[in-house]
Amino acid sequence: MNVVQIGVGGWGKNHSRVLSEFGVLSAVCDTNSERAKEFGKKYSVNFYDSLEILLEQEKFDAALICTPTITHSSIATKLIENKKHVFIEKPMTYLSDDGQNLVDLAKRNKVILTCGYIERFNPAVVSVKNSIKSQKYGDLIRLEFYREHRMPQHIKDVGVIYDTSVHDIDTAMWLFDDTPEVVFAIAGKINHEHEDFATITLGFKDNKTATISSNWITPIRVRNFNAVCTDARIFSDFITQEVRIETGNDTETPKNEKVEPLSLEIRNFLDAIDGKNDLVVKPEQAVNVTKIAEAALLSSQRGTPIYLDLR
Repeated sequence: MNVVQIGVGGWGKNHSRVLSEFGVLSAVCDTNSERAKEFGKKYSVNFYDSLEILLEQEKFDAALICTPTITHSSIATKLIENKKHVFIEKPMTYLSDDGQNLVDLAKRNKVILTCGYIERFNPAVVSVKNSIKSQKYGDLIRLEFYREHRMPQHIKDVGVIYDTSVHDIDTAMWLFDDTPEVVFAIAGKINHEHEDFATITLGFKDNKTATISSNWITPIRVRNFNAVCTDARIFSDFITQEVRIETGNDTETPKNEKVEPLSLEIRNFLDAIDGKNDLVVKPEQAVNVTKIAEAALLSSQRGTPIYLDLR
């Protein structure tokens, strides 16, 4: 299998590394010619600064897109029309309608399409998911997410909701195995053009909720969440991959093997192309995340809850 990496700045350079480790990286493409050359030389693969030239000259099966969000739809459309399997870094598109168009286009062209919601591959999140599924600690009734740090320098076109909160929107739906019925958000901006802090509440059926707090203000890097169950409180750290379960007077600390989620995520995409497994992140689910992000922005602007009817 030959796979190309489109966008090698910011997070994309990590995709290139993993693809090279898997022995499938055949080319890199970046509008920054020097950066494209740097990573092409680094991994001894072809390099391009134009998607059109890449499509004309390079023979490949799949592509990973890690470019500014606003460009995802147009790049993915060209690739899918050329019968390429596509992995798009989150969020899949800026507009949910564009995401749905990609889903439909991928089906017509019979190619694999997925999106990089990496926390589903985090061993700590998988551990919590398994605990919830087994109902060992009763029913899950509430999730609380905290994601804080300074703004990444490579993010220019979206705010904290589209860049950061979407991770937890997706994780909440995955853990609840459901879609929310209502969204209420408060957001604002202090240092940046777009919103740089936000608190989002997702309301699920039976009054179950997820609260997502994200900001690009505080200097300390925080990435954790709590799962409140009827018989326990489960704390998890996305970074250290540690899980702590508090049940009455007892505290359990399950041991999970620490692995790189990105490696698991990309392997799932490649194996899905080979028919070895199903996608963990379905493209339709990625479209729903964007719909919720859109609703959160609208809610923060109106100061009212936004009711949803997701499938």
